[in-house]
Amino acid sequence: MSTSRLPVIPRTTFRSITADGVEIFYREAGPRDAPAILLLHGFPTSSHMFRDLIPRLAVHYRVIAPDLPGFGFTTVPAARGYAYSFDALARTVGAFVDAVGLDRFAIYVFDYGAPVGLRLALARPAQITAIVSQNGNAYEEGLSEAWTPLRAYWSDPTPANRDALRDFLTLEGTRFQYLTGVADPRAVAPEAAILDAALLEGPGNVDIQLDLMLDYASNVKLYPAFQAYFRTARPPLLAIWGRHDPFFIPAGAEAYRRDNPNARVQLLDTGHFALETHVEEIAAAVDDLLASATAR
Repeated sequence: MSTSRLPVIPRTTFRSITADGVEIFYREAGPRDAPAILLLHGFPTSSHMFRDLIPRLAVHYRVIAPDLPGFGFTTVPAARGYAYSFDALARTVGAFVDAVGLDRFAIYVFDYGAPVGLRLALARPAQITAIVSQNGNAYEEGLSEAWTPLRAYWSDPTPANRDALRDFLTLEGTRFQYLTGVADPRAVAPEAAILDAALLEGPGNVDIQLDLMLDYASNVKLYPAFQAYFRTARPPLLAIWGRHDPFFIPAGAEAYRRDNPNARVQLLDTGHFALETHVEEIAAAVDDLLASATAR
């Protein structure tokens, strides 16, 4: 018998499964019979962003984090003829949820993961036990002025307006997202931005990302439907936000209370990728929400 004084840290496994004709890479940890939480990443990252959160939550929960199509290590066969849109991403995630056997589960949504996960909640409200929105927007007032070039693209999708967004897809554009609003940049793992930028440079991926940027307008059109869901379903909800996010500002977090009076709001002294600097605080807040949701 081991006499080590070191804590037992749940091991994360790395797997792939076919769902919706897509080979979906995902990370999983925790007991299979424990309450489940689905982690949905955003742009421009992958399930890698949850690398420090997963083992912390997996002590008490079954934690699953897939790479969305167009991101990370998920592979979409050319023969699939995949049309990249947020509706398509949500359908694929729904097929993934069924493939891995999730019946009832909480969702942790970030950035692009928010409109994907909230579409899932609209389609399957009885399956959603709780929602954690970490810089995952569902309100117009949460969009900062940094969205101006994207709004121009939505209203007039010319080649010039499309090209104007290419800086978001560079290493420097990715580093900007990781470091803006962070008090001490040394707290951010440098390899995270490099990995994201490298994967964005895969064959055809720049155009995939530009197509998704154009389709982001469909998410804004769905905001009223998301808000109606919050009012009617009133899921246990935590909006936990890096308050210095250059894209999704704190007003978007506070707005959740308008439609769900039980929503908890917590603002952190950091930027967009809050897990890079505040994983302990976020893990504790998520555990507190999920424990109360399980006790309902």
